[in-house]
Amino acid sequence: MTIQACAELVQRGDPDRFLAVMAAPPAARERLFPLYAFNLEVARAPWVTKETLIAEMRLQWWRDVVEAAASGAARAHEVAGPLHALIAQAGLPLDVLDGLIAARRWDIHRDAHESRAALHQYLEDTGAGLMWLAARALGAPDGAEPAVRDYGWASAAAAYLRAVPDLVARGRVPLPKGMAAVDLAQEGLARLARARAARATVPRAARPALLAGWQAGFTLRALVDRPDDPASLSEFQRRGRLLWQSVSGRW
Repeated sequence: MTIQACAELVQRGDPDRFLAVMAAPPAARERLFPLYAFNLEVARAPWVTKETLIAEMRLQWWRDVVEAAASGAARAHEVAGPLHALIAQAGLPLDVLDGLIAARRWDIHRDAHESRAALHQYLEDTGAGLMWLAARALGAPDGAEPAVRDYGWASAAAAYLRAVPDLVARGRVPLPKGMAAVDLAQEGLARLARARAARATVPRAARPALLAGWQAGFTLRALVDRPDDPASLSEFQRRGRLLWQSVSGRW
């Protein structure tokens, strides 16, 4: 139950977030790795089995882990232990953690999101919620929450759109009826612009939490400009953008 174990999980299962954490100061990494390892465990729970009941049980196990944090009863698990320590140290909001888990129930089933609002809420509970938890872990004040959540939502929209082909291949219906990928990309850009307008509300010490969204702007703009043939970043460009954001503190 170590930070190193969490880092290794993230490196294997979520390499883009691993790169983002490694671009952060060492002290921030110790708080981000347990949170991102938890998110990885939750995100993949619906996909490791075709049995709906087993997937539901996996998610419920994590909901129980979060609930147990209130009493300090940590589970003997390589991620649950460090997560409990982080919750206690940073005072992470348990309702946001629980909402992130509950939202993943959609991934278990093959039904489309019921509406545009349902997809928006899914991105809010998963991507925006995770980024707010990360910022909170690094000391972000309440006043930073709107900007962080907007940036997290935009980043989640970009990641979701990148995953659309894989979701379709897995038999899912990623977008609700009447909604095109370009619609979601435009909404993501609007949230990104709003986040940037409120950048000053996020203290510099908390900005490493936003590094995980370094590809969001490029992805969303590419989908709007060329929806039938969106460009992709080369590895050199990806690394360069991450380095620029980590050094400048801007996004």
